[in-house]
Amino acid sequence: MPALQFYNSLSRQKEVFQSLIPGKVGLYVCGPTVSGESHLGHARPFITFDIVYRYLRHLGYQVRYVRNITDAGHFEEEGRESEDKISKKAALEKLEPMELVQKYTNLFHWAMREFNNIEPSIEPTATGHIVEQIVMIQKIIADGYAYEANGSVYFDVEKYHRHFGARNMPYGILSGRVLDDQLETTRELESQEEKRNKADFALWKHAAPEHIMRWESPWGEGFPGWHIECSAMSTKYLGDEFDIHGGGMDLQFPHHECEIAQSAVCNHKIPARFWLHNNMITINGRKMGKSYNNVIKLSELFSGNHEILTQGYSPMTVRFFILQTHYRSTLDFSNEALQAAERGLRRMWEAFTQLNKFEVSGDVVTAGDLDLEAHCFGVLSGLEADMNDDLNTAKVLAGLFELVPVINSIKDGLISKDALTSSTMRMMKEMFNTYLVDIFGLKEEKKQDDQKLSAVLGLIADIRRDARARKDYATSDKIRNQLLSAGIQLKDEKDGGVSWELV
Repeated sequence: MPALQFYNSLSRQKEVFQSLIPGKVGLYVCGPTVSGESHLGHARPFITFDIVYRYLRHLGYQVRYVRNITDAGHFEEEGRESEDKISKKAALEKLEPMELVQKYTNLFHWAMREFNNIEPSIEPTATGHIVEQIVMIQKIIADGYAYEANGSVYFDVEKYHRHFGARNMPYGILSGRVLDDQLETTRELESQEEKRNKADFALWKHAAPEHIMRWESPWGEGFPGWHIECSAMSTKYLGDEFDIHGGGMDLQFPHHECEIAQSAVCNHKIPARFWLHNNMITINGRKMGKSYNNVIKLSELFSGNHEILTQGYSPMTVRFFILQTHYRSTLDFSNEALQAAERGLRRMWEAFTQLNKFEVSGDVVTAGDLDLEAHCFGVLSGLEADMNDDLNTAKVLAGLFELVPVINSIKDGLISKDALTSSTMRMMKEMFNTYLVDIFGLKEEKKQDDQKLSAVLGLIADIRRDARARKDYATSDKIRNQLLSAGIQLKDEKDGGVSWELV
């Protein structure tokens, strides 16, 4: 079986994964900035790295998964530098900043539970680690790679690049950006005159009198920069060097690039050995943005309460939709794509439910259909190789879908239950349970509306059964055909029962 490989953004190639400490993995993922409700674009990284977490545990690793909460700072490097997102939003909503933080942290946790994401091992907050950030900034200043200006502290990118470039840790090592180009193209920002160079970034910002969130520091009252928060928290909980750092591709620059520079000065090494980045979600071929009115909050996505949406989509449908595309590929959202995912998940789950009903007994070593046996065994045997190839969830789901017609044919009596060996049937049950439930984190969703529909259809099925018993086939056929025209297919089972499915 091929070893687990990840595409490492740092080396720009796939590499065999080996943890620093055998049997243990340190995983750090950049969490949300809780200045507002999470949207569709946030769903992808947190589902992606939930799969990373689940799969590493499946392989037997003891994983320390650290995912932070940014509840302070995060001012815009590409906008107004001194504008703190949380303070600004708190003023708009007439809430205390930490009241706003708690509100949106709760909403974030609610959405993660709806997606069936496993909670991280540690979830540190930026405001809970101000001391660690100040200590790290002091170390960077002492080593000569940061300077104070008017109560703010800036990282000296050019000096870092000159000295650490000679140690194979240049600024731009992760993103591939050339510093000279950045110096030429970086646009003028507020407080730019305080910097020695345009590319320098803030480690600490002086707080203006109207700024609500502020802390005492050696440089006066202020608040931390965005990048230093993650460097301080990852170092505290995972050490100077750890295994995996994850996040969305939009964080590769400047956030992760700046993390590397800060940590390299303090710890003399690149903090993570593997850097994993998921690609973006587009909506109907467009990047998400307020100007397009296509930023869909997760609560809107689930309820359908957005003008782009023709309906609401369940958390499991969204999760399944995301897993159908490799995490490094762009994923385009549309109603048509989500509705197709909804149908695909229903078909997969119905087959999975039926598979678990099959009884497997004895130790049959020959199959009734050797070609079918070979096909099923081959598909099942290839699933782990697909996952080990940079977590190709799309190929794993495609493989499982290949087996759905086999399961349905056995259920409908088109294929004998003895066509497959008991060992292959057991393997099929085990693999479906392992991948769909344990690794992919899917679960059955029973909506109240579904329960009501089941009750109504059960009554209609009883009426149709009575009509057939009276040999009133005209009424029986009329019920079946009209339900089919409405998208509901009744199926007469061998035991005399009736099942239904949406078509």
